[in-house]
Amino acid sequence: MGKTVNSPSQAAALVAPDVSPGTGLAAGPGERAAPGPVDKAMEVLSALVATGAPHRLAELSRRTGLAKPTVHRLLRSLAAAGFAEAAEGGSYRPGPRLLGLAAAVLAEEPVLRHVRPVLDELHARTGLFASYAVRDREWLVHVEVSAPGTGLASGPRPGERERLTAGAGGLLVRALEGASAGNEPEDAEALAKAARAGWTLDAADPGAARRALAVAVRGPDGALAGVLVLSGPLFTFDDTAAGMYAPLALSAARGIEAGLAAEAPPRLGLVDGEGEGR
Repeated sequence: MGKTVNSPSQAAALVAPDVSPGTGLAAGPGERAAPGPVDKAMEVLSALVATGAPHRLAELSRRTGLAKPTVHRLLRSLAAAGFAEAAEGGSYRPGPRLLGLAAAVLAEEPVLRHVRPVLDELHARTGLFASYAVRDREWLVHVEVSAPGTGLASGPRPGERERLTAGAGGLLVRALEGASAGNEPEDAEALAKAARAGWTLDAADPGAARRALAVAVRGPDGALAGVLVLSGPLFTFDDTAAGMYAPLALSAARGIEAGLAAEAPPRLGLVDGEGEGR
């Protein structure tokens, strides 16, 4: 279903922060403004929490597209406020204040109170990574992950982002949001199939590091609230296994929806192109 894009080299590129200079976090897709001070600080924070922390100054500069002196100045300000802290060898990592804010938000988020137990049960029944992701413009962000304790790097980590053009989750969001097909001939067929079914599966490409199955989760208003993603190493995720996992993932998604129906409209959810939550 669509061309797989999660080989090791492709995945590294697809989950990295957007490093295009001048993206301007407050701008919509059709009106990229030059980044201001707050935009630049947010870009540095986004790069700081990327996989592989602590990060050296040169790496943070490369990830954000900002000059080293600018990154260094922002890091000093962020460190002074507790949002970053210096690590060994002149590198930096997230600071205690940033970690505390993230923990507080996630602990109080009503959507995740319903998501966590469902993900834990799904992981226990399959042995795979079970995650819940929401859309942020052209990205899909995994906000909660229930992972095996084996240390296998075959699933997402909390906060990991991937392009909507990558993998099963992004394909499903594009399908349900009525996105037009890309240049690849199979894209239109994959989008139509995902829209009909409400779930989708990565293609079984021998060069892929992992494979994922994604299921839509809808809010009380029927709009797409998020995506439940089940992922694992390709060698354990053939088509036969996927056929067994799909009903489990669909049932898990319905369980999350039942919990959401008892809440007010969810705060975590899709973010449209103008940066406004739906």
